[in-house]
Amino acid sequence: MSDDRSKAPLAVFDLDNTLADTTHRQRFLERRPKDWDGFFSAAPQDPPVPEGIALVREWARECEIVYLTGRPERCRRDTLDWLAAQGLPEGRVHMRRDAGGPGGGRGDRRPARFTKLEILRRLARTREVRVLVDDDELVCADARRAGFTVVRADWVTRSADMKAAQEREGRT
Repeated sequence: MSDDRSKAPLAVFDLDNTLADTTHRQRFLERRPKDWDGFFSAAPQDPPVPEGIALVREWARECEIVYLTGRPERCRRDTLDWLAAQGLPEGRVHMRRDAGGPGGGRGDRRPARFTKLEILRRLARTREVRVLVDDDELVCADARRAGFTVVRADWVTRSADMKAAQEREGRT
């Protein structure tokens, strides 16, 4: 790939259960109330998902990598450290707005299929989005309907609580 990455197509990758295996921390979502602080604070211990890691490296040969996650902004440092520890390509990381951040409020709790599609469309206004790789079937279906090429990351089993967090609760 040339040094001018500003013209390269984009390959957009989700993190949780696409590149990072969250199985060990899904137990925090089984509690009532859910322990979101515990769930996100355990993210630095996520093992890498070999299939996802291989795919991001493959796409990095011809594309600029962008990471698109439902993790809240407060997890940025841990997320960047995790990506670096896996030797993954640097890239912009899009995260959910924190609750109580600038302007106050609850943060962005819309379902991932809305927030991620909004960001994909924004990215596509100025660059070709070559592929989206995500584990959430609703995100994948909506992105496909919007005309994006999608690879569904089905290599990690999500618990029912994790699925609800992604699709209904707007938490990851």
